[in-house]
Amino acid sequence: MTDRVREILSWYTHRSPGVRANLYRILMHGRLGGTGKLVILPVDQGFEHGPLRTYLPNEPSFDPDYHPQLALDAGCSAYAAPLGFIEEAQNRFPGRLPLILKANNHDVLHKDSDPIPARTATVDDALRLGCAGVGFTIYPGSLEREEMYEQVREYIQEAHDAGLIAVVWSYPRGEHLEKDDETAVDVACYAAQIASQLGADLIKVKPPKAHIALDAHKKVIEQTGTNIDSLPDRVRLVVHSAFNGRRLVIFSGGAKGGDDKVLEEIRGIHAGGGFGSIIGRNSFQRAKQDAIKLLNTIMDIYAA
Repeated sequence: MTDRVREILSWYTHRSPGVRANLYRILMHGRLGGTGKLVILPVDQGFEHGPLRTYLPNEPSFDPDYHPQLALDAGCSAYAAPLGFIEEAQNRFPGRLPLILKANNHDVLHKDSDPIPARTATVDDALRLGCAGVGFTIYPGSLEREEMYEQVREYIQEAHDAGLIAVVWSYPRGEHLEKDDETAVDVACYAAQIASQLGADLIKVKPPKAHIALDAHKKVIEQTGTNIDSLPDRVRLVVHSAFNGRRLVIFSGGAKGGDDKVLEEIRGIHAGGGFGSIIGRNSFQRAKQDAIKLLNTIMDIYAA
């Protein structure tokens, strides 16, 4: 165990030995093992966005074996996916890769401005499949948020009771939030805080923009002279919002984009003290060797 991983685990001494052991598994796995940084491959987009939009840009990625093999070849910290893909991964790659079971999901066949995910897997499924953790999405800002918070709090308690880490995708969304508000710096901070308060061990948010959504937040940012001009400044504020940096906050990679743009954002996240990235479409929607090259470059930035 490295000193950095030992320090991170000290933030979780209120968790059971099983939870800390599984957190250790992920922190020590892959090319970034021992650094305290994480790059996770998530492949829940087939359920969330549809298979054609997700896999057709790189047809080999229709194969459920493609993704865990990519995670292994690139040296990712873990692989996260819904039940079906995790069953396939454990069948073909047993014990070779830390797995995170995405236990709730949402589709886009019905347009709803205030979404709520469906429960699509259980903690028992995660235990049966030897997962290190269980993942859940919440949509702060949705009219359904209170039911979501109650459901996810129960899920998190079940996960912790079983010795599994709890990973929360905290994505603000709702009819009272404009599109720009979903990634506003103050809303991203709020999303990280809510996930922390619900008991998340690892939190995924979107990279924050300089936009401020709530007047009360704008006022206090101006009064305190808090700088939000650069991405590192904004990432630092989001990380502080997760118990002053004592919860692991990683940032989504978004839709597939050019390498220069992706890597510039990664450098900003790293400079701001972010704990890593969860890179899905930006990796598996390109040819495999190109994906490995990009993921390895991202890992090199975080390892610096």
